[in-house]
Amino acid sequence: MGNYVEVKNIKIGKDLPKICVPLIIEEDSEVFGILQQLQNKKFDLVEIRIDYYKNVENIESVKNLLKVLIENLKNIPIIFTFRTFKEGGQKNIDIEYYKNLNIEAIKTGYIDLIDIEFLLNKDIINNIILEARKNNVKIIISNHNFNETPKKEDIIKILCEMQQLNVDLLKIAVMPKNKQDVLELICATNEMILNYAKVPLITISMGQIGSISRVIGGMFGSAITFAVASKFSAPGQIEVTKLSKLINELYFL
Repeated sequence: MGNYVEVKNIKIGKDLPKICVPLIIEEDSEVFGILQQLQNKKFDLVEIRIDYYKNVENIESVKNLLKVLIENLKNIPIIFTFRTFKEGGQKNIDIEYYKNLNIEAIKTGYIDLIDIEFLLNKDIINNIILEARKNNVKIIISNHNFNETPKKEDIIKILCEMQQLNVDLLKIAVMPKNKQDVLELICATNEMILNYAKVPLITISMGQIGSISRVIGGMFGSAITFAVASKFSAPGQIEVTKLSKLINELYFL
């Protein structure tokens, strides 16, 4: 298996899969209510899905939001993600602004990991990676396919191509049409871990059919699973308390 990634004493890729809760914050007025909903929940990381934020095109507003989050979340690692519209996000923005948004978020020192989409312009990707390396922000390279589940060999090929970018984690999420598609994703994860992975993987089969992958994926090598505390950020996510219970019961059998 690939080496683990340690962020704020959370070892991603070691032991149990880590549970990440996406934060869907549209208005500044919602922040403390959403943070309150996290109280007494068991999770390891949060992901701020900044594409949902109505002031996302105001860099200073984004910085202020991140400052509030780190002040309240303290030792919980924060993933910063602007998910583009074509990969399931909420908004289209100019690619130059995407680059600047991510770079400015990195420079704040308020985030621990950043999610960059693999299919973007490679110069943009490399610029963001360079800035992340300068600021000790861990890098997730991701790909989301809402149309289908590629064959096992194609999933492995995509993950291997991602790995060549010298990032910290690889993430792929695919949409199943049947149970066989879920098995394709699980088998690809297992083979990748056994034969090719140098870094931890995050692999997800989305939707209702694929929701089982969010529970058992860690058994085959997926290092992070995403769960709901308030609002869904992707189809098939499971409520965080329920997912935590399922993982702990299943993995300690």
